[in-house]
Amino acid sequence: MLSKTIETALNKQIRIEAESSQVYLAMAIWAEVKGLEGISNFMYDQSDEEREHMLKLVKFVNERGGHAHVSELKAPNVTFGSFKEMFEKLLAHEIFVSESINNLVHISLENRDYATHNFLQWYVSEQIEEEATARTILDKVNMIGDDKGGLYLFDRDIQQLTVNSAAQQPGI
Repeated sequence: MLSKTIETALNKQIRIEAESSQVYLAMAIWAEVKGLEGISNFMYDQSDEEREHMLKLVKFVNERGGHAHVSELKAPNVTFGSFKEMFEKLLAHEIFVSESINNLVHISLENRDYATHNFLQWYVSEQIEEEATARTILDKVNMIGDDKGGLYLFDRDIQQLTVNSAAQQPGI
C-alpha cells in the first residue's frame, strides 16, 4: 500500500510526464510547420514515449492501492526562435525531469518504500538515456550552425539517431 506522501509525489510525476508529452508534441508541431518532417516525426515519437512513461506511473499507483490523478497541465512553449533554441529547451526540460525523478527516489527511500524505489530505477536509467540523447542532438545542431544543407541532412537522419548511454551498457 502506498503512503499518502508517496502517492502525492507519484501523482506529481504523472503530471510532469504528461507535460513532457505535451512539450514534445509542441516541438513536433513547430518542426512540422517548418517543413522538417524528420525532426517532427522524432518529436511525435518522443511525445508518445513520454505518455507511455506517464501511463506506467498511473498503473503503478493504482496497482499499489493508490489513486492516480489526471490534473491540469501547464501549456508548453509552442514557438521557438531557432531549432538550436528548441533543442536547448529540450535538454533543460530533460534535466528538470531527471531532478524530479531523483527527488522521487529520495522520497521513496526516506519513507522506506522499497517497492517504489525499485520501480523508479527504470525511470532513473531512462532519464540518463533521455539526457544523453538530448545532448547528442544539441551537439549535432551546434555543429550544423546555420548551414541549411546540414540541417536538411540532420532532418533526414534524426530518425536513425541512436545513443548508447552508460545506462544501457550491461556490466559497466
